[in-house]
Amino acid sequence: MSAIDPLPPLRQVIADHELSARKALGQNFILDLNLTAKIARMAGSLEDHDILEIGPGPGGLTRGLLAEGARKVVAIEKDARCLPALSEIADAYPGRLDVLNADALGFDAAKALQPPVRIVANLPYNVGTELLIRWLTPACWPPFWSSLTLMFQREVAERIVAQPGSKAYGRLALLGQWRSTAQIVMTLPPEAFTPPPRVSSAVVHLTALPAPRYPADARILERLVARAFNQRRKMLRAALKGLTPDIEDRLRRAGIDPTDRAETVDLERFCALARLLED
Repeated sequence: MSAIDPLPPLRQVIADHELSARKALGQNFILDLNLTAKIARMAGSLEDHDILEIGPGPGGLTRGLLAEGARKVVAIEKDARCLPALSEIADAYPGRLDVLNADALGFDAAKALQPPVRIVANLPYNVGTELLIRWLTPACWPPFWSSLTLMFQREVAERIVAQPGSKAYGRLALLGQWRSTAQIVMTLPPEAFTPPPRVSSAVVHLTALPAPRYPADARILERLVARAFNQRRKMLRAALKGLTPDIEDRLRRAGIDPTDRAETVDLERFCALARLLED
């Protein structure tokens, strides 16, 4: 018996269902159920919330979410081998777990959830960044979720919370901090996973803001930031040269020296430049 529910320990579940982690699917399992319950608590109160989980695998975090009181968990799992193990969890928590055999990149999960919604996931390393950007850049804001509590490689987590002037500062920091507050709430060594990855991991908690910190057109800002950081060693007057013939004048009007590089410019000034480029 595990410490959080009457279901078998995860090591036994993995053995019973022959669920060896597959590198091609970016799988690394956490076997300590007390640790998965702690990660679930990092999301805040789960009562009266629907929870979206991506890549539950054998269900360690799923069990943590349910044990911590989630109203309902919708779990998107691409690997059909995991479905029998997840079905056993659904039987133990009647009416509180829906498991969908689908690819999260091609599935509109919002339709399966009732607000308020939190997204909590030990994201597969190979799709984590892409999913985060999609959740941060919807067509309408506020989004369908109120918070994201996500496991990443530590390097990626540090890029999300990075500040201007640091090597980690870039597109992820700007997109994440424009519309949400972001903080690293936990770090985990490779030994916390089976099999151990080559790098440390970290949990990032992002809370959606009711409106962006500074006004800007989302498409223009995203295009601007991508262009600026794709050539981050260049001065901005060169990196952004193709956007408009008078880019140096617009940079100055936004409070940016044309000789500055992208990693030195804060979010407020990028948004000011995005507004000036709306013309």
